[in-house]
Amino acid sequence: MLSTIVAASLAQLAWGQGPEMAAVVSKPVSRTIILPGEIQPFLNVALRSRVAGYVDRILVDRGSAVKEGELMVQLSAPEMKAQIAEYESKVQVAEGDRLQAEAKLASFGSTLTSLEATLAATQATYDRLKAASQTPGAISGNELDIALRSVEAQRASVEAQRGNIQAQRASSEGIRNAKAAAEAALRAVKEMEAYLRVTAPFNGVVTERIVHPGALVSPASEMPLLVLQQISHLRVTVAVPEENVGAIPKGATVPFQVPAYPERNYSGTVARRAQSLDSKTRTMAVELDVMNPDQSLAPGMYATVKWPVRSAKPALYVPKTSVVTTTERTFVIRAKEGKAEWVNVKKGAADGDLMEVIGPLQAGDKVVTRANDELREGAPLQSPSK
Repeated sequence: MLSTIVAASLAQLAWGQGPEMAAVVSKPVSRTIILPGEIQPFLNVALRSRVAGYVDRILVDRGSAVKEGELMVQLSAPEMKAQIAEYESKVQVAEGDRLQAEAKLASFGSTLTSLEATLAATQATYDRLKAASQTPGAISGNELDIALRSVEAQRASVEAQRGNIQAQRASSEGIRNAKAAAEAALRAVKEMEAYLRVTAPFNGVVTERIVHPGALVSPASEMPLLVLQQISHLRVTVAVPEENVGAIPKGATVPFQVPAYPERNYSGTVARRAQSLDSKTRTMAVELDVMNPDQSLAPGMYATVKWPVRSAKPALYVPKTSVVTTTERTFVIRAKEGKAEWVNVKKGAADGDLMEVIGPLQAGDKVVTRANDELREGAPLQSPSK
């Protein structure tokens, strides 16, 4: 084939005819490429026990559909009931101590009020006697001394009672703190008891059941109880090649098919992209959101995605036969001032008989239709007529 093209080109030159030329065409890029995709659940969780205990009942199995909050596994932990009883007893004892302490504090307060009243009366008596003692012979010195000692004794009783009240307040505070600590411990154990009920965190389907009744489970175990997946809403992960990353149409609807139902057409919405390329495959992971109301799709299925490729600016196209590929370069031969000019290009996507090229070309440039490396750089594209 190549020898025929070369011979035809040489014959054209020999008879004074230049090689056949074609214009570089510019047109919008809009095509579809086929990419593999993997269907994954939108939500996926391996449910583990948050407390140590035994599996008492399992209310679901593989394939069971559950609603958010629905009980799936009931665990039992006998020692937890004993702890709850112990802390409830401590709370009751602490409450009794608190009531006694408050009653004692109230009693001390009443006694202080009485002592303060007695002190006031004693002080008034002393003040009256002291005033009367200003009159010679009205009050003996011994009576005044007795009244003063009575005031001092009563004042000491008041101060002592105030000290008792302060000490009782400190004791009451300690009792209240002890009760609060017991209540906190009781709440903590009851919260742990709530973990004996393993419920569904979202609407989904149980895809794996790992444990059976009687099994011992604990938070330290790496083995989950169940695997729950949301399959009414799915993700399709597509590895998009680097050259097509810039044309990812976020929010666009993308069709796909699965081998299980080859006659059906599904679609998803471009929702997320990784914003990073895999260094080995030079692809970017892009996720489609897919609604799956009839649950015909399942996580793990392979999807054939018809990925739309659109470019913000038009691409340049030349005939496929205009592109020459050697071991060293890929180029087209452009006509420049009547001579051949080799222009390095990169191949893009094929479009019928045309090939997208990326390189220093412009729409309307003339290139050799049937090019080959026999037509050397700088060679005239039309021989002089004889």
